[in-house]
Amino acid sequence: MSTALVTGATAGIGHEFARQLASRGDDLVLVARDEARLEQVAGELRSAYDVAAEVLVADLTVPDQLAVVEARLADRDRPVDLLVNNAGFGLKERFLDNPIDAEQAQQDVLVRAVLRLSHAALGGMTERGRGGIINVSSVAAFLPRGTYSAAKAWVNSFSRWAHNEYGDRGVTVMALCPGFVKTEFHQRLGVDRDKSAPRLLWLEPDRLVRDALADFDKGKPLSVPSKRYKAIVGATRVIPGSVQQRFQSLGRK
Repeated sequence: MSTALVTGATAGIGHEFARQLASRGDDLVLVARDEARLEQVAGELRSAYDVAAEVLVADLTVPDQLAVVEARLADRDRPVDLLVNNAGFGLKERFLDNPIDAEQAQQDVLVRAVLRLSHAALGGMTERGRGGIINVSSVAAFLPRGTYSAAKAWVNSFSRWAHNEYGDRGVTVMALCPGFVKTEFHQRLGVDRDKSAPRLLWLEPDRLVRDALADFDKGKPLSVPSKRYKAIVGATRVIPGSVQQRFQSLGRK
């Protein structure tokens, strides 16, 4: 038996990770802000897959609440074998149109939480000689699209470094870079999904997570889903940033 801790576990990609990991027989530690929804999801997974599902209510922008999750990951008596850093959100407006506190909150979740939770998890994993971290990043990491892209670029760089740094100690670290996924993300962002991107760019979360776990099991440091997004990432390496930036409004209106 192994245990996986998933942040942002009540919806979208995080919920799908929790479901598929439970279907593999993994016990779960589910982290999110909404206690009622967490308890509902935990109950459903316990019933469907006969696994343990622990609930941690935490807002990762709040240091004291983040510290609770860090402590759980660092608990040597209850080891966590896989950390899925999935929690995140975006901002609809451009940088100067957003309150700086909103920008800071976004960075706290996308960067600070990933940094601190990874640090807490890696100590025990390296001691045990096994474990893994999946950091949910984005194809936006390869594009010049403001502070969200900048944060995800950091996640990619950090994940690749950690994969190389701790791979010989039995720990796999992988960045998952999805594009547009059929989740609540855009609804919470306040944008119309139908107007955000062409239909062919939308991914189903179950296929996304299934392929991501397959890549993780192979020990890959980076997972880009589908031929469509692999082609987009490849194109970013040859198209000048100034040209890419002309398309930065994609998904914002």
